[in-house]
Amino acid sequence: MTQNTDPTVITMWMPHYPVIPWFMGWVTEVAKTFNHTHPDYRVDIEGYDWYHLPNAIHQAALQGNPPTIAQYFYTSTQEAYDTRRADGSPLFTSVERALDGRTEILGEPVVLDDLLPAAREYYVYDGAVAAMAPLTSTTLLYANMTQLAAAGIADVPRTWHELDIACRAVVAQRDGPPHAITWPNHGWLFQQSVAQQGGLLADHDNGRSGRAETVNLASSEMMAYVRWWQRLHRDGHYLYLGDGNEVDWERNFQAFAEQRVAFVLTTSVESTRMADAGRRGGFDVRACRMPHNGEVPYAGNVIGGDALWLASGIDQATRDGALAFIQFLSSPANAAARHRETNFMPGTRGAIDLLDDQGWFLENPHHWTAVAQLEANDGTAAGKGALLGDFAAIQNVMTRAMHDVLTGGVNADERFQRATAEAQRLLDNYNEYCAGQRPRGHILIH
Repeated sequence: MTQNTDPTVITMWMPHYPVIPWFMGWVTEVAKTFNHTHPDYRVDIEGYDWYHLPNAIHQAALQGNPPTIAQYFYTSTQEAYDTRRADGSPLFTSVERALDGRTEILGEPVVLDDLLPAAREYYVYDGAVAAMAPLTSTTLLYANMTQLAAAGIADVPRTWHELDIACRAVVAQRDGPPHAITWPNHGWLFQQSVAQQGGLLADHDNGRSGRAETVNLASSEMMAYVRWWQRLHRDGHYLYLGDGNEVDWERNFQAFAEQRVAFVLTTSVESTRMADAGRRGGFDVRACRMPHNGEVPYAGNVIGGDALWLASGIDQATRDGALAFIQFLSSPANAAARHRETNFMPGTRGAIDLLDDQGWFLENPHHWTAVAQLEANDGTAAGKGALLGDFAAIQNVMTRAMHDVLTGGVNADERFQRATAEAQRLLDNYNEYCAGQRPRGHILIH
């Protein structure tokens, strides 16, 4: 009788992002190394457009052929919790419970307990880590220190008030830029600014002590941010480059690189690109923590990035292989290498310590700023960030409202009250779908 020597296949579906062409290629190469080290297994990586990936997984789960591992963008976390098989059982199981206290899987050291608190706590569900974040990001302020020095500013602003003062000084120069600061009109920035102030976007502790049922886009924390932003724009300090339909990440970068502004708020993933722009343009760039409302205590900045989810109901050999690969992806050596390649922050302390030992942060201090910012998170429901159904669509509601405030001369309070009502309908529709009261096609999939 011939023994079957075919390897156990582990399928991993992950997003590919149009603006990050190398995002998927790196994981594919690491999977090849894992396959070579573990010849009894074969990890197959499949890429899907990030926008359509959650629905593709949903359809595959209903048809009985979902991936073993799925990598979701953080705004799809609630949808990952809610994805079901045809029999109604949850598609995913807790990574922490599947590890069951083991310190190694197939010879691969378990690094789950080494996750940075912000990366760990975002994915805690029902008392355990549901998914493992191999990479994270946050929002930083990038400053043209050459322009600041010319304006007589010795240090970077840490609060909104200090930023106001710096902006006035920058634009007051005879040869200064016409505007002082820019940032994208994107929902992530709203999340960050509300969380910094200790504010919540939803009830039930931001959807963490129970399913979010009520959303509030007109809270005092939200409106403090909106009014501050509106004032910067009205005074000519904030440069708005959006059109209400397309997020303006690239145009914001170009404005900073061309020294048309002295500051830009954007993702920590842009740190190397920002520093390089300064070197090419002959000005000094510093990555700084995102300024916050100094009138209230600081609670923390929320993470961005993706997480790895493990399918439930699979045989032990497949489960152990998947767990081993998840740990292998986040080993100190691999996570450090991925950070160098992609600029996403590694999710574990071991990877950060390795990079530090190698002198990486000494040579590239702009990368350390993101680590320091997330480590300042206070771990409250505000600092962890919200869990919402149809979160990406709700983010779009925020950005459309802000576009109207900046360009349409509308009353900010009234516009964000209308935005709250619109977001509530999205959340209600999503929750009704989860309760079996409406088909999935009646909600927006993002």
